[in-house]
Amino acid sequence: MLGEQKNSRRQFLKQSAIVASGSLLLPSFLKASPNSNTVGNRLVVIQLSGGNDGLNTVIPFRNDILIQNRPNLLQHRDKLLKLTDEVALNPVMKGLGALYDQGDLCILNSVGYPNPNRSHFRSMDIWHTASESDEYLTTGWLGRYLDRECPDAAPVTAVEMGNVLSMAMKGKSKKGIPLVDVQQFYKSSKRINNAHAYEGENPMAAYLYKTQADVKSSAAYLFEKNKIYKSKKSYPDNQFGNQLREVAEMIISGVESPVYYVSLSGFDTHNNQQGRQERLLKIYSDAIKVFTEDLKAANCWNDTLVMTFSEFGRRVKENGSRGTDHGKANNLFLMGGKLKQQGLYNAMPDLMDLDSGDVRHKIDFREVYASILNNWMHVDAKRVIGKGFSQLDFV
Repeated sequence: MLGEQKNSRRQFLKQSAIVASGSLLLPSFLKASPNSNTVGNRLVVIQLSGGNDGLNTVIPFRNDILIQNRPNLLQHRDKLLKLTDEVALNPVMKGLGALYDQGDLCILNSVGYPNPNRSHFRSMDIWHTASESDEYLTTGWLGRYLDRECPDAAPVTAVEMGNVLSMAMKGKSKKGIPLVDVQQFYKSSKRINNAHAYEGENPMAAYLYKTQADVKSSAAYLFEKNKIYKSKKSYPDNQFGNQLREVAEMIISGVESPVYYVSLSGFDTHNNQQGRQERLLKIYSDAIKVFTEDLKAANCWNDTLVMTFSEFGRRVKENGSRGTDHGKANNLFLMGGKLKQQGLYNAMPDLMDLDSGDVRHKIDFREVYASILNNWMHVDAKRVIGKGFSQLDFV
């Protein structure tokens, strides 16, 4: 009897380890329901980690202050992708340029927050939780949205591509699902034996048993749903391209997730910035173009909003290593088929009015969140964010 208990406990811990390796933070209410599709507008968040240099992404190429401060970083203006007589995209961003021309892109400039923090970790935490710079929260803004809006019977809450769930996706009672790809997620879940209801009184054990059952349920749901559509589009053959292809396949297959989260890292360009940043911007731009084409062909573009952000911008003046150091406000991209305002939403950064050498914020990023929550997700943003913010008019 004692041997059976040891084996049972060992088996239980082994199964728990499978859960913890990929999806310990799964929500507790996932149920398989492959034939229903009640999701309305959806949000796709793309995080450019490391602090992308916005001034070398959306470039005020005639600005004398920028030209004087960046003698080694600016591309010759003949190579740039002109948006207006004064503003251009980095020359590698032909995909994003096409979206601009088609009216599918809105660019917000000088987005940040009061008393900005130049730490990657802290600034990202502020963006994820929608907190003040001196406030520390334990839940993310999208997690709080899930807490309030996702029914317990929902087959899936939200999906993040990757092994780790971002703070933005963690609520108090509900969380997103981190997964590398649907096939691997399903394959891993099959190593969990059919979990039965826990009848003991240990709350942690009950939680783990319930989580195991939820993992199997949600993995089966995603696996079956994802058979419906396999993209034939030519996504870039890299991790970011593959992740966007997976997201497109889930959306077009009818997976009932209102939020998807994808990250592209490596933008911390303190030295030799030009080649490195351009490689990353090209990866981002090429993949987002195919992603857009995929959703448009399936009539899923009009109910999709894509938001791209980075935790901060870079300093206006280049450093001595042909790079840039951590700055403050940055640009933010919104893409979709139902934008109320396309092109440049507001004026380019005022480089004559800097904040200790950095771009000064004109739009609080929580105004962007509040506008998305109120006008796109149709929920009370004040209840999700915790305080009221002005509304912007992009959706």
